[in-house]
Amino acid sequence: MLLAVMAEANSPNFTKLLEQCESQELEAPGGIATPQVYGQLLALYLLNNDVNNARYLWKKIPQSIKTYPQVVQTVAWVFQAAALEMHANWSQGNPELGAVWSIGQRMCQRDFPGVYSTVGSYTWSDALQPILHALREATQKRALSLVAQAYTSISIEDLADFLGLPGTEAMQAVTEHGWQADTNTRMVIPKKPESLPMPLIPSEQQLARLTDYVSFLEI
Repeated sequence: MLLAVMAEANSPNFTKLLEQCESQELEAPGGIATPQVYGQLLALYLLNNDVNNARYLWKKIPQSIKTYPQVVQTVAWVFQAAALEMHANWSQGNPELGAVWSIGQRMCQRDFPGVYSTVGSYTWSDALQPILHALREATQKRALSLVAQAYTSISIEDLADFLGLPGTEAMQAVTEHGWQADTNTRMVIPKKPESLPMPLIPSEQQLARLTDYVSFLEI
C-alpha cells in the first residue's frame, strides 16, 4: 500500500551508503570503480532526485564498463591476467547498470509511469533492490505531492498512472490520506497540503522543486 512504510531518501542507512559509494568511487584504483559501486551510486542519486549528479556520473562511467560484455575479447588481449579476473566478475552487473540509467532517463522526462514500469521490469541484485524499492516509493510520494498542488480534481485513471498503482488501490491509498473520491464519476479531489513556513534550502533545490512542479503541469 502506498506510503504504508515510506522509505525516506535521507534515512541514515542510505545517507551512509551514499557517502561510502562516493568515497569508493573517488578512491578507486586508476579512478575506475566497479559496476556495483557505480550502480549503487547512480541509484542513490536517483533516490535523492538528484538527476544532475546521476547524469554526470553516467557520462563519467567508462564506456568499457557500460558495454563490457561486448568487448571482453578485446580486453583479453590488453589486460594482465589479474585484471582480467577482476573485470570478468563485472560482466554480470553491466546490464543492470544500464537498467538503472534507464530509470534516470524516465526521471529526466518526468515520466512517472515509465519510472514504475522500468523499476518493475528488471530483477535487481541484492545490492540495488532495497534502493530501487525506496526509489519507487519516493517517486510515489513526490507524485502525490505534485498532484495535490497542481490539481483541483483528477480522474482515477490518471491518478493511478502517476502513482503506479491499479485504480482501486490508488483510490484507497489517497482516501486514507483524506482525499475525496467519487466512484460514480471516477474523479478524485486532492486534499490541499497545509501551508507551512518554507524552510531555508539551497537555491539549487528550490529550482529543482519549481522545475518538477512546472514540468508536472505540462504532462
